[in-house]
Formats: sequence, C-alpha cells, structure tokens
Amino acid sequence: MVELSSNLLLAAFFIYIFATIAFSITIYYENSKSVNKTKRWGWISFGLACAGFLAQLGYFVTRWIAAGHAPVSNMFEYTTFLGLTIIFAFLILYLIYKKPVLGIFSMPVGIVIIAYASVFPSEVTPLIPALQTYWLHIHVITTAIGQGILGVGFIAGLIYLIRVVDQSKRSKQTFWLEAVIYSVTCAVAIAITVGVFSLNNYSVTFNWINEWEVEAQLEYELPAIVGPYEGELITADQNRFGPLFETPGWMNGVESPRKFNTFLWSILSGSILYLLLRFILRSRIAAAIQPILKNVSPQLFDEVSYRSIIIGFPVFTLGGLIFAMIWAQIAWTRFWGWDPKEVWALITFLFYAAYLHLRLSRGWHGEKSAWLLVIGFGIIMFNLLFINLVIAGLHSYA
Repeated sequence: MVELSSNLLLAAFFIYIFATIAFSITIYYENSKSVNKTKRWGWISFGLACAGFLAQLGYFVTRWIAAGHAPVSNMFEYTTFLGLTIIFAFLILYLIYKKPVLGIFSMPVGIVIIAYASVFPSEVTPLIPALQTYWLHIHVITTAIGQGILGVGFIAGLIYLIRVVDQSKRSKQTFWLEAVIYSVTCAVAIAITVGVFSLNNYSVTFNWINEWEVEAQLEYELPAIVGPYEGELITADQNRFGPLFETPGWMNGVESPRKFNTFLWSILSGSILYLLLRFILRSRIAAAIQPILKNVSPQLFDEVSYRSIIIGFPVFTLGGLIFAMIWAQIAWTRFWGWDPKEVWALITFLFYAAYLHLRLSRGWHGEKSAWLLVIGFGIIMFNLLFINLVIAGLHSYA
C-alpha cells in the first residue's frame, strides 16, 4: 500500500507537468485568437489537472490506509497535502472563471510543492503519543485547506503584479517581484539538489546531544554546510564535505540542525539556478513572463484574489486558531502558550484580517491588495518552512 501511495504521488507530479504544458498551449492559442483550439486545449488542460488531482488524492487515501492515521503528521505529509488543497482550490476557480493562465501558475505550484516535500523523510512512521487524537485530523486538515485557498489568492495576486508592474525600468516593484520569483526558484532548486544527492545515496552521520540532553545520531542527506552543536562526524568516509560551522546552542530541536542545513542548501542552489535563468533569459524573469499575460484582465484577477481570501480566511481561522486552541487545552491544559508556531499562526490571522479591513474600508484594491497577498503568503511559508526547519518548539515534531 505504501508503494502504491508513492507511485500515485509520483504520477500526480508528472501529470501536473503535462497539465502545465497543456495550459501553456491553451494560452498560445488564446493569444492567437483561435477560439476553437483554445476551448479544446482548455478542456484537455483541465482534464489533466483533474487527473493529477485524483492521483494525488489517491496517494492521500492510500497513505492514510497504510499509516492508520491522516497523513498530515510530519513535514512531508503536510506539505503534500497543502499542495493538494491548492490544486483543489484552483480547480474550483477554473470552473468558475475559465482562465487558463491560472493553470500556468497553479500547476507549477503543485509540482514545486511535491518536489519540495521530497526533501523531508517520507517513511510511514507510528504517531507519537501527542498526535494520537482525532484533533490531528480536525486541526491540521482544516488549517491546510485554509492555507491552500489563501495560496490561490497569492497566485492570482502574483499574476496581477506580473501583468501590471512596469518592467521597462528598475523600481521597488520590480525588485520585490523578482524577489518573490527567486523564492520560488529556491524551492525548485532544493528539490533538484536533494534528488541528485539521493540518486548517489549520499549521507553523513553525526553524534550529538539533542534538546533532551540525550546522546543521539543525526543523519544528513545533503553535504553538511552546518553541523549540530558540538556534534561529532562519525561517517566512515572522513573526506566528506563540511561542516563549515555549527548551529548555535539554542537550535537543538530533534531535527533542527539537519533542517537548517537543508534551508541553507535551498538558498545556495536557488541562487545558482536563478542566476542561470537570468543569464539565459537576459532579463528579469518577471519581464520574460509578462508578454504571456498580455490578454489577462487585471481587474478579474484582483477579484479572484479577493474572493479566495474571503473564503480561505475564515477556514484558516477555524483550523489554525480555534481548533488549535481547543486541542492545546486538551493536550497541554492551556489555550495559549506563545510557542513559535502559535505566534506565527496569530500573526497570519492578524495580517489577513488587516488585509480585509484595508480593502473594505480604505479601498486598497489592485496593486496594493496584490502586494499584501504576496506578503501574506510569505508569512504562511515562513511559518511552514523557517519556523518548522529552524526554531525548536512544541511543534518541532512536525
């Protein structure tokens, strides 16, 4: 069953690639004013996207059966489920608006998320006692659905910005837009990097003292740019690269040093890939994409992004705050404890509440609104990746 689950996820990954190509062809015919071919390829693209979604949903169900619990208990499982929710939200919006340009951006997000999930251990493991409760399903699944819908709002906002930002001159807008694209490039690059080293069965192992003052072993699947605090390299091949330095003493979560090493590799490999793309394109990446969006209505995508938020925000609030506090009271006998994940969930809630306030009462539509959505999704990703990968806390098991 586990093997079937992995094969279905791999199938979804490749189907999303074909769907991206099909949506690109649809955009080509749309820009060429070929109505019949646009409709035909639009439905082919949508069919492929649905097939990929069904394959990924099959992965989710079969892994649930194999594990005996909802597969949202660690970074690999949660990240893949987040990708599933983003694709689902896209499919709903596509049925409403029939805009293939949404597919050009949403399908690669699904691809990148699945690829990025491969960075984390994918073995099916028993739940630790703290997670052996139905609140795992209620809290985590609802939170992921909310974040997935908010993610589609980000995608629509990003399309809006690439469409309207003047790329003929350097400005703050072009700089920050390129910074967003660079961040996506880092996610793609680390997935490629992990794949390359995995094919070569690369690993290094350290002895170290973890946060519970217990001697343990920590295995890296990537060369060690940074090693665990006061760790000792015990890999037989002492000629392995690194570490160049150690993590600080406070970064002693169960997997924090390894995760931090992965984070540094994402920056390094992402920078190399981004510079390579800039060299090939001879321009900013956003400027190279902009001509594809010449027939896109900015007003429509401003509306799509707003509607995504008014749906995703209450769902996220329900899962990320209300259900989370109920579970915290049951598990830790307190509703709130200022754990890093709790703090950033609150920051996320307050930010999107401020977005809705500014849009409804101050008239922050268009470009201002789109930039807020980019920042908002950046907060979600910071919480998902940096807080989980670097900061030790009560949620470190995730």
